[in-house]
Amino acid sequence: MSKRNTQQRRHQILQQINDAGEASVEALARMFETSEVTIRKDLGAMEDSGLLLRRHGGAIPLPRELVAEDPLSRTKRAIGRAAAELIRDHHRIVIDYGRTTTGLIPELDKKRGLVVMTNSLHVANQLRELENEPTLLMTGGTWDPHFEAFQGQVAEQVLRGYDFDQAFIGADGIDLERGTCTFNEQIGLSRVMAEVAREVVVMAESSKVGRRIPNLELSWDMFGTLVTDSGIEDKVCAQLESRGLRVICAEVK
Repeated sequence: MSKRNTQQRRHQILQQINDAGEASVEALARMFETSEVTIRKDLGAMEDSGLLLRRHGGAIPLPRELVAEDPLSRTKRAIGRAAAELIRDHHRIVIDYGRTTTGLIPELDKKRGLVVMTNSLHVANQLRELENEPTLLMTGGTWDPHFEAFQGQVAEQVLRGYDFDQAFIGADGIDLERGTCTFNEQIGLSRVMAEVAREVVVMAESSKVGRRIPNLELSWDMFGTLVTDSGIEDKVCAQLESRGLRVICAEVK
């Protein structure tokens, strides 16, 4: 079955669960004339995307209080759209783990012939759902269950065997004096991503600009583009541009 048909089935499954309040794997398999294994895979992917909750033998809708859209999610999607405009067909890109960088993935379905490497299991799973599925490469390495990503020297060695057109890296904060910073103490892999890419794009909400966090990740000389949202102050934007940084401000709709 094509990816388009898979997406259509999952949309109909979600509608059925929301309308009925619950649905069993067995009933859904009969309804869509497919195997229970396929339905379980559908429900797992949809739960990972935050669309429903798995329950023994089936699934239920998300609680109403969780369905209300978070404005921050709209911001991440806007940043993802703006960052995707930098990517051309047949580019080789590397995407670091992170919630903001994940906002890039839905936009990649509009691209052709991409080669994408990532250390993030969540990014990899989302890439596999795209109709225009890119060639997917994983860094491997030491699994970090907290960040659901691979880290460590093995991952760094794998990365050094490639070269990329672009790297897309998130940030917990952007220190106006030092560069991007993070709560994660394992910063080596992000730095290697920056080293092996011709263009390094940092994706971060404007609320993170000016935030100082102890662990410096990328100094100013390691990246050239910041994709953020239109909430950034003009004077802060000017300060960043004075460092030679290209600042792209996404309009949040």
